[in-house]
Amino acid sequence: MMKSLLPADTYTIVNQSVLTEVDKMTLIRLYEPIIGALAVSLYLTFWSDLDKLEMLSLDYTHHHLMTILKSDLECIEKGRKSLEAVGLLKSYVKKSDNINEYLYELYSPISPFEFFNHPVLSILLLNNIGDIEYQNLLKYYKKANVNRHDYEEITSTLNETFKVATPFEASDDTIRRQQKLGINLENLIDFELLSASIPKGLINAKTFNKRTRDLINQLAFVYNLDTLKMVEIIRLVIDDVGLINKDKLREAARKNYEYNHNGSLPTIIYRTQPTHLKTPNGDFSNRGKMIYVFENTKPYDFLKSKNKGVKPSARDLKLLEHLAIDFSLPPGVINVLIDYAIRVNDGKLNQSYLDTIAGSWARKGIKTVPEAMEIAGKGYKKTTKKSDHVRKEVSLPAWMNENAEKEEMSKEELEEMEKMFNEFR
Repeated sequence: MMKSLLPADTYTIVNQSVLTEVDKMTLIRLYEPIIGALAVSLYLTFWSDLDKLEMLSLDYTHHHLMTILKSDLECIEKGRKSLEAVGLLKSYVKKSDNINEYLYELYSPISPFEFFNHPVLSILLLNNIGDIEYQNLLKYYKKANVNRHDYEEITSTLNETFKVATPFEASDDTIRRQQKLGINLENLIDFELLSASIPKGLINAKTFNKRTRDLINQLAFVYNLDTLKMVEIIRLVIDDVGLINKDKLREAARKNYEYNHNGSLPTIIYRTQPTHLKTPNGDFSNRGKMIYVFENTKPYDFLKSKNKGVKPSARDLKLLEHLAIDFSLPPGVINVLIDYAIRVNDGKLNQSYLDTIAGSWARKGIKTVPEAMEIAGKGYKKTTKKSDHVRKEVSLPAWMNENAEKEEMSKEELEEMEKMFNEFR
């Protein structure tokens, strides 16, 4: 067994990335709530130990860390392991009878965009800071959206601006670049037992490739699943050729968690429209308010509001998940689809009808609320031209008209929209 870390043990820092000041803010805002202040301080101390070129440090003792951080070795080692766990550090040791030599490699934090879309880190952050702080962080990192409708792009291309006299193929793998590690998540699943527990005829050599194994491990961590429970779930989603549908695997894991926790779910299940897909704020016309409601309301809450405060049924929840998972529709787009479908189908959600529209929107890459509103309007107009049987009495959403901000809305519709706008702004 390896002896405990000693103050006299030495360490050297190797920078395997290109570190920036932006990385410091990412560490403090996003990583620190998960790994703690000491771990972040340890990372920054390692960073400061590097030479002027930020490539390599001198040899230091761990007593140096104890002095700088005003902490004991047990806490320092715990902080180091936290850095390793979230992919910020790799550690190596050369053992000897007296003094061990450690080598610590620094890696960059992942970007805020990657962080908020990470299936594990985003949940850990939310669970540690709560929904209010989490939403505040999302607002901080929100992408600035500028309306370019009346602008013409005049950006120059490289070949228009510069001329290359002599062809030259540059290639140098020794140049430093920003490098990031994935989170260091140990195998929570025994894949040998997993494979042995599934009939051989159902799996093949491609069933558990690296991406699938990583996803299985992440789901096991998020939903607290052991190997045997994961076997049950995988048998539900494996197809005839031995492949695992990753979206269905996520859904099945989530359903299993919900069933075993009295209907409750891990914190991040339903989300509002991603910030980079939202429109700029400041439009307080009727149409602008509708867009705001669609973008800033979770589909669950939106449907609940449409049901006059009654919680959506299990069937309706399944439909919402179906739209999000099987068609990859963003939350705001789902809200537009739900609002439209309810109005043209006498307040009912018909799955075949939703599937038809959702499939079309997914193929066309509809990701923003204005796009969904526009294509819904065009689709309705096209349908009315083709069919003489469309009911004239259908109450269509006011946003169906591109000039909705100039149109008179019904009293009921105006009250409903104002109520939702005030509730979710």
